[in-house]
Amino acid sequence: MKKLILSAAIVLGSLTSFANKTIPTTTEIVKIVQEEYTEITADQLPEAVQTALKTSYPDAIIDKAYVNEKKEYKIEISLGDQKAAIFADANGNWIKK
Repeated sequence: MKKLILSAAIVLGSLTSFANKTIPTTTEIVKIVQEEYTEITADQLPEAVQTALKTSYPDAIIDKAYVNEKKEYKIEISLGDQKAAIFADANGNWIKK
């Protein structure tokens, strides 16, 4: 009888080890690409970008301007006490980034 109870305990104990759930781990790699912008002066902005800026943000003051090799422009502006960075292409179209 003792052998039967001992055998049952061993069998039940070994079955519980199979019931453990393993949580699969996934590794997600996020690659952040920082675009290289070169600083330019505000008067080096294309006329289309300057016109779009005056139309969309008439009271904006250009703090800094940058351009990358794709001819996309990053313009840091001030509107009163607020500061923002806006992006435009060479044709004066706004880019969401």
